Amino acid sequence: MKKFSVQALYVIVLYVIQSSLLPLLAWHEISADLLLVAVVSVSFLQGSRSGAMFGFCAGLLQDLATGTFFGVDIFSKMVIGYGCGAFTRHFFKEQYLLPVFSVIAASVANYFIILLFMILLGYRFDWMEQISGLLLPMTVFNSVFALPVHLWTRKLSERFGAKN
Repeated sequence: MKKFSVQALYVIVLYVIQSSLLPLLAWHEISADLLLVAVVSVSFLQGSRSGAMFGFCAGLLQDLATGTFFGVDIFSKMVIGYGCGAFTRHFFKEQYLLPVFSVIAASVANYFIILLFMILLGYRFDWMEQISGLLLPMTVFNSVFALPVHLWTRKLSERFGAKN
């Protein structure tokens, strides 16, 4: 129960930072998705089941707070959390660059999952403009914040994860 409480507080703190401080650093209203970065980190450190559950909680908070299509962020973060966690058995948890590079792949996957839902809902848009104007800056922002968020996630995981 303590581990879940710490993770819930961690998600809330990351979302507060994401929604209050990161818009000050935004480029054309595009900034990092700290919750996605944290989902990747938790998945690599704790496995696919914890990553999917953390992705569900992070996506739920993001869906409830933003008011966009309910369930899209939940689905994308759960899939990414489970997918990144599935690779945990194949890599050492002491690596720092793997989660950083995985954030790039997760950002692209998250973006295309959301685009897929938008296409299924009937929205039309220019692909090249979306990729160059939205995906590339978002991926750069996410990769910049990947190492600090991963180090923070690792420190919390070592402190509270081992006791439960």
